[in-house]
Amino acid sequence: MPLDAIHDFNRQLLTDLPHQRFEHEPILDYATDERVKARLGWQAEFSKTLFLKFKDGRFALLLTHREGRLDSKAVKAILGAKPSICSAEEMQAQIGCLPGAVCPFLPHADIPLLVDPALLAHHAFTWTPGHPELTLLLATEHLASLLARLPCQVSYLPAQA
Repeated sequence: MPLDAIHDFNRQLLTDLPHQRFEHEPILDYATDERVKARLGWQAEFSKTLFLKFKDGRFALLLTHREGRLDSKAVKAILGAKPSICSAEEMQAQIGCLPGAVCPFLPHADIPLLVDPALLAHHAFTWTPGHPELTLLLATEHLASLLARLPCQVSYLPAQA
């Protein structure tokens, strides 16, 4: 999928939701994320999106916070199979995103989204809407509204104790 299509889809999702959009140098790693955050004064949690693969050929996305980790058991409980993190090459072939800039919100009804509830502990979060030189910022209080607009299955992972 072209990055422009991913970006346009994200813009449509946010049509009436208060958000911020930033243009900057491409962010493909945490070091650049930190520099841009400091320069632009972002007061939000970095999100991280993992592209997951299952042995039966299915894929899924996991939206978490920057320090979040893959909980394979929790994913298996929801989607019925143990996941692995997809290779960068296969991820690019399947969804078009660049490594280090995976967008969590895609117009794919066949790729479920899993959400780490730990992200909700933060007042706002950022993500890359396709192009790595763009960042969107949304208050987490509006996340449920955004998720309701997605064409895919959306599930929350169980909260960690």
